[in-house]
Amino acid sequence: MDLEGKLHEIKKPIMVLGTSSGAGKSLTVTAICRILKNLGEQPIPFKGQNMSNNAWVDWEGGEMAYSQALQAFACGIKPSTEMNPILLKPQGNSISEVIHLGKSIGITTAKNYYQDWFVPGWEVIKKSLNSIYKKKPNCRLIIEGAGSPVEMNLIHRDLTNLKVAKYLNANCILVTDIERGGVFAQIIGTLELMKPEEKKLIKGIIINRFRGDISLFEEGKKWIESKTKIPVIGIIPWLNDSFPPEDSLDLLEKKSHFRNPEIKVGIIKLPSISNFSDFDPLENEDSILIEWIEESQNLKRYDFIILPGSKQTIKDQIFLENSGLSQNLREYANNQGNIIGICGGLQMLGTTLEDPYLKEGSKNYSEQKIKGIGLLPLKTTFFNKKLTRQINSESLWPCQSKINGFEIHNGQTELDKQQGSLKIKTIFKDLDLGWYKENKEGGIIAGTYIHGIFENDKWRDQYINLIRKRKKLPPLKKKTRSYRVKRELIIENLANEFEKHLNLSSLLI
Repeated sequence: MDLEGKLHEIKKPIMVLGTSSGAGKSLTVTAICRILKNLGEQPIPFKGQNMSNNAWVDWEGGEMAYSQALQAFACGIKPSTEMNPILLKPQGNSISEVIHLGKSIGITTAKNYYQDWFVPGWEVIKKSLNSIYKKKPNCRLIIEGAGSPVEMNLIHRDLTNLKVAKYLNANCILVTDIERGGVFAQIIGTLELMKPEEKKLIKGIIINRFRGDISLFEEGKKWIESKTKIPVIGIIPWLNDSFPPEDSLDLLEKKSHFRNPEIKVGIIKLPSISNFSDFDPLENEDSILIEWIEESQNLKRYDFIILPGSKQTIKDQIFLENSGLSQNLREYANNQGNIIGICGGLQMLGTTLEDPYLKEGSKNYSEQKIKGIGLLPLKTTFFNKKLTRQINSESLWPCQSKINGFEIHNGQTELDKQQGSLKIKTIFKDLDLGWYKENKEGGIIAGTYIHGIFENDKWRDQYINLIRKRKKLPPLKKKTRSYRVKRELIIENLANEFEKHLNLSSLLI
């Protein structure tokens, strides 16, 4: 399909731009996707370029940003890398891994990115758009911008915002966050920095996160519309108060609140942490409080510790050792503590990490082979290529159950035969997906390569029940709704709340 010659035939895309990062673009796109799905349309999310280490793996084994996967769920469709053709995964020191259509194709510095990758980046964006419309010619794209569309030092090489808007002649919405203050200056300043042909694309303004009586902003709304000649199509209230605790937006916005917890979980905040959406199911458990651990301390107050995924495993293991956290974890384990590592966290729990190709944060020869924390008799060797795939397996511990998730890692992990006297068991029928060891002092050290492991309700409940039993707490009551059902209901409620305060009719042409 030659998209450039057929733009008049497609349904007008809707693009959500923001006056700044964090204005609410991603959640707005998620809500609009579900609203249009409920209206019988075929919405498809799209973000030309995203920078994030919070990734998802589609059914073809391609990497994409988790936020676009969530938006695909809101559309009722399977996520695909075409919805996020460029993913940049930061590695620190202004260096990022470049992923095009799900596949890693290089490493770049921020300084050289647009010199080396701008032209191929734009080509892969156009290729994705053509492919989407070829497969779904009657779809309506719901496009998310990035940051501000008028960063004047970057605007001539911005692949994500106005270039896409102009290419598709999209109906654009400008979202601003009134909670931050300065909402009038944000709107006027953003529009003033646009060229006339760009400003014409802005068909509506959304005031996001309004607290209190919306009628009090009526004069402000009139002033904005008079000054900009653009309608304010929505004043979205502060939504957390509209959701009952069991259906909290925390699941979508990554915020943990105190809820009279029975279980305290500590998550090690690695400098190069990745895939923090792994913890969403725990964030939404009323009985659990999550705290982030950034510096050396006594860990005994936590009922279990999570060592999360890492984009730079060697670098993060060196951080753990130098900060004293490795020793804290060893002492915690020897004091009947429970630890679970995910992906890079699993690797760091082992005895040895070897990085011969300098792929995982090694800077020099002395860092190519280092010691792990040493709590599991495992050794990991990193290679040139990483593994990305969806997983369907079956667990053997802490219960027998079907398991879904995905792998996204470099490195091959195997038993360290020199530590073979330590008893270790496999967690899954697929023997290379995870291991666990029961300490003779009490407590369990476990690790898995499966991202999304806590989304598996039976597995999560049984793991939490192991912890609860040790605290002499009763087992969790049988869940009335699974995590995925809960996520679906939250998306539906989000869309309903947006629909009450948002008028999209002028954009649906």
